Amino acid sequence: MKLSVSHADDAEFSSGLRGFFEYRDLGIKDATDGRFGAHVIRAVPGKHAVGDRHRHQLEFQMVYVLKGWVKFWYEGTGEVLLKPGSCAHQPPGIVHRELEHSDDLELIEIILPADFETVDVSE
Repeated sequence: MKLSVSHADDAEFSSGLRGFFEYRDLGIKDATDGRFGAHVIRAVPGKHAVGDRHRHQLEFQMVYVLKGWVKFWYEGTGEVLLKPGSCAHQPPGIVHRELEHSDDLELIEIILPADFETVDVSE
């Protein structure tokens, strides 16, 4: 493993898994040889959630909301609103979907492994 330092003034956001979000890689994937991943994810203003039910094939996923809010639906739980300071551990394989979010949403996501498959789940 290698030391990884990421500064906000060097931040570059790019497209990723969801078109209504932008992703900033925090360098954890490279530092851990792909074992872990971490991103800052922010909303693209004016673009809204598509809301497809899906699950991720991974071992660990958590999100921590920095700014704004996001509403998810989780199988077995229903709707969950996350706001600044909210942290959610999404168990491996849980079916979920994003329902809506604020235009100023920013959150941190930590995942294991860094690369994983997303499977769409029909209703």
